[in-house]
Amino acid sequence: MEFMVLRRANQSTERGIQPPALEPGTFLRPSAQAVRLLRRDGEWSEVRGPFPPKELVAGFVLLEAESRADIIEQVRWWPLFDSGAVYEIRDAGCPGNCVGFDERGTAAGTIPRRKEELTRYVVFLRSDADSEADAVPPPEVIDVMNATNEQGVQQGVLLAGEGLKGTANAARVHYANSRTTVVDGPFTEVKELIAGYWMLQAASMEEAIAWAKSYPYPQPGDITLEVREACERVSHTEFTPEMVAAEARMRAELLEAGLRNAFSKAARGG
Repeated sequence: MEFMVLRRANQSTERGIQPPALEPGTFLRPSAQAVRLLRRDGEWSEVRGPFPPKELVAGFVLLEAESRADIIEQVRWWPLFDSGAVYEIRDAGCPGNCVGFDERGTAAGTIPRRKEELTRYVVFLRSDADSEADAVPPPEVIDVMNATNEQGVQQGVLLAGEGLKGTANAARVHYANSRTTVVDGPFTEVKELIAGYWMLQAASMEEAIAWAKSYPYPQPGDITLEVREACERVSHTEFTPEMVAAEARMRAELLEAGLRNAFSKAARGG
């Protein structure tokens, strides 16, 4: 099974501080450099950032796991130094037969070609009531989307793209005070959610915006997009021996607490 893990933004990431986590993936520049595109009654308008952190994603990664429980457990054991972080775990894939793609290639076998002289941008499709309900677009709409994605890769514009299922089966892992807690979906603030993304490479934000406005999205009516510039992950060489030791102590405390709870439950006959 494939899942997308989204690192929700906070004041720290909006200052451009990348969390010292070990997961791979894409990190995004603060929303001061972002643009939201609103299509209302067929007309586009632009809103420049910054935007409230609670509405934002700071980074994301696609991961394979055997089950929802497995991916949650993986995320819970990421470094605990990312205090205050919230990671949202979503089922990857969109309703219908739209096909995601990344560096492994498209359904037709076309491999995206990264051009280092161009900047990577991520176009998020913000969720609405239909996407949260996993509404299935008509087959002809899916066919056009798949063809556009394939063409975009062949033209050297698109690098990746994937839809996301609604949050009924989602979860959020909260990090606080060297502990993690898990909150199950669905999540009610639809305007804080995303329904899918495309990663493209372009010479400028204006060029990325022009591409985003031209895409044949599955929703026929009003939509909201968010265009963000991607940046490279910082190599966190600041993990000193003291930090590694502190991390080990945190993990030992978590394990000890888990064992205590298990023994206590067994003693009660649970």
